[in-house]
Amino acid sequence: MEFNNLKFFRKKNGFTQEQVAEKVGVSRQAIAKWENGDTLPDINNIIALADLYEVTVDSLVRNVAMYSGTVPSKKYMFGFVRVNENGQISLPPQCCEVFDINPQDTLLVLGDEDRGIALVKVSEL
Repeated sequence: MEFNNLKFFRKKNGFTQEQVAEKVGVSRQAIAKWENGDTLPDINNIIALADLYEVTVDSLVRNVAMYSGTVPSKKYMFGFVRVNENGQISLPPQCCEVFDINPQDTLLVLGDEDRGIALVKVSEL
């Protein structure tokens, strides 16, 4: 899993992993793990990275059509959504585009108390 935006913005700004680590106050290994998708930065580190790169948090965490290599990653972080009072969420437009989700499509909701929630598009029931 690779969160290319983190690498993209670091390289765009001409920083090494060591420089970013020093400016954000974490280890170089943490930066490498974030860029590879092994772990995710917490919200405070996301804000610090966005400030460092002079971008919005939204721009930093989105990973749509911004690939650092020749083969695009198949993992995405589309940003944040809020659950409304009815327990509903709205998927980000980029998510719907990448996964070809349209009104009236059926999504299967899976859950694992340790790993979280997943949505799977179902072709036919």
